[in-house]
Amino acid sequence: ATVPAGVLALLLGTLLWAPWQALHGAPLVELSGDQDFQLFLHKNLEFTRKIKGDVAALQRVVCDIFQLCKEEELLLVRQDLGIVQVPLEQCHSRTFQVEACFSQIHDGLRTYHGSLAAVLELLPGHASLVETLQLDAANLSSNIQQQMEDLGLATVTYPTEGPGPLPTFSSSFHHQVGSFFILANFQRFLETAYRALRHLARL
Repeated sequence: ATVPAGVLALLLGTLLWAPWQALHGAPLVELSGDQDFQLFLHKNLEFTRKIKGDVAALQRVVCDIFQLCKEEELLLVRQDLGIVQVPLEQCHSRTFQVEACFSQIHDGLRTYHGSLAAVLELLPGHASLVETLQLDAANLSSNIQQQMEDLGLATVTYPTEGPGPLPTFSSSFHHQVGSFFILANFQRFLETAYRALRHLARL
């Protein structure tokens, strides 16, 4: 038997929104009416958008200078570098909780703040942009920490899987590709963080 189109659309809609379904739980209803929390969300949405723009600008620099522009062409090299994506699954899981998501954003921003040192070494001529990005990542992390304290939310610590000290690059090419993936991963991380903040702002 065929499934009616309307039912199919409904099922598809449910699947697409499944990651956010737990957002409508009781604690968030209280948060959604909190004016200070809403102000925090809107200010930091703008801040996250600004950081995303700066990461994109650095990605263009890496593309222009080193002709490293497409991820799919570099995946084999990536395997040798040991650079992994900072986890952010708590921001789009079915069991979404503000504490867990904010904790992962907070920790991830601190990780990328450190990782950007590799980009700074690679692009001394663009030091001011990289340093601004590091400062902004630190400030956004601090904003989230402060907001969690204001809301009385506990910081959730996750075991660090992967991103520890910066990888040691065996060649200048590996350094270039490593920096490329640090920026690409950071951009994806920011996209997920942005979507989580935006969804909270729409509740």
